[in-house]
Amino acid sequence: MAKRKHNQTARTIRIVASWIVALIVFFPILWMLLTSFKSELDAFSMPPHFFFAPTLENYEQILARANYLHYAWNSIVTAGGATILGMIVAVPAAYAFAYHPTLKTKNILLWMLSTKMLPSVGVLVPIYLICRNLDMLDSKTALIIIFALINLPIMVWMIYTYFRDIPYDILEAARMDGADTAQTMFRVLIPVSRGGLASTALLCLILSWNEAFWSLNLTTASAAPLTALVASFSSPEGLFWAKLSAVSTLACAPILVLGWLSQRQLVRGLTFGAVK
Repeated sequence: MAKRKHNQTARTIRIVASWIVALIVFFPILWMLLTSFKSELDAFSMPPHFFFAPTLENYEQILARANYLHYAWNSIVTAGGATILGMIVAVPAAYAFAYHPTLKTKNILLWMLSTKMLPSVGVLVPIYLICRNLDMLDSKTALIIIFALINLPIMVWMIYTYFRDIPYDILEAARMDGADTAQTMFRVLIPVSRGGLASTALLCLILSWNEAFWSLNLTTASAAPLTALVASFSSPEGLFWAKLSAVSTLACAPILVLGWLSQRQLVRGLTFGAVK
């Protein structure tokens, strides 16, 4: 009886702690959404107003000032293209590292991961010059390549981890049935690890969608994604918090909806291989 009561108490504590953490994480998003429906006067009020007369004025001004669909389309193309390109490169690389390792495999993987520690501003000048010389400034192609490359180390590491959890006997059985390397990968390995591959692709999509540094430095108007649209609402006169919250909500909404719809697949992929 005492043990059951103790387990019930521990379960209640975990549930309460989970709700507290969830509310802390979600509160900035909720506050951004509420502020987007405030007037600029209410947005700057101190103490903050929790009860106010909502208005759509901020959204109307944003849609009148900028072509939201243009920026949204650029984000879809660049984030989606970077994800596809990254997966095309990462899957074969992870397959080679997982099933055909060499003495230098771990060193190569660590070196790839170490490139994520390099500040982006440290390579801004050479990449800018390369894009300028190739006439790729303000180009979606340049953003797709750069987004894929900066996310590639994480993608390779994640897929490599998933592949390592798949028994090699499955691949050997496929080879004994006459399957070559391509057939083994596309008909056996990828279907078995589709949960992990899906979570990797979703993570790359989210990271590419939220990337702002390269978008602001390599684009102006033609290829500018939603992150550039958000930055355009800061001015020397100051920050207009209500309008900035509204445009941030419009920029975050698509990826938040996608994450919510695919959360089950994402969690399943991230925990793939955790329990054998």
